[in-house]
Amino acid sequence: MKTENIKDKIGQIKTPEDILEFMKQNIKYGWLDIYGEEHIGNMKNFRKLYRTASLEEVLSHGIGTCIEQVYLMSNILNKLNIPNKMYCTRIYEGKDFNDLEAEEHMHCFVLYFLNSKVYQIEHPNEEKTGIYEFNNEEEAVKKINDYYVELANGKGRPVTEFYKVIPNISFKEFNNYINELDKK
Repeated sequence: MKTENIKDKIGQIKTPEDILEFMKQNIKYGWLDIYGEEHIGNMKNFRKLYRTASLEEVLSHGIGTCIEQVYLMSNILNKLNIPNKMYCTRIYEGKDFNDLEAEEHMHCFVLYFLNSKVYQIEHPNEEKTGIYEFNNEEEAVKKINDYYVELANGKGRPVTEFYKVIPNISFKEFNNYINELDKK
């Protein structure tokens, strides 16, 4: 993918619906490993090899996990002057969690605020792709988290607002960043 062509497409985005359409056409769920190799539809060795990608890498490779995709959508919403917040829901893993073979139980999502309503743009979870409307932020966070609690067979999940995605950090480092935000 040519980054300049993608940046032109981003420049043409005017609405949240345009954001979702852009994501559908240009970004797949996937990740880059520490060697720069692409992984699409495969989470094997994710905990061992994953590093967060920069927005430029997401755009040039056309892939991102929920972490990067949410950050990209948030940045586009910011360019449109649409207030938004990024959240992370996960099964809690402390700093000492080191099982590199364990499944990941994390999902990031973005909410935006428009016309006295709250909306979620969901693209990373292919089963839920779309824009969802809620009456307020609390309802949105609860309903979204409840969905992931159900997927985790009822296991509780903290939800944390986060503010940035630092490129080139591991899954564990990102999780620790989210945990630190919980303490504030």
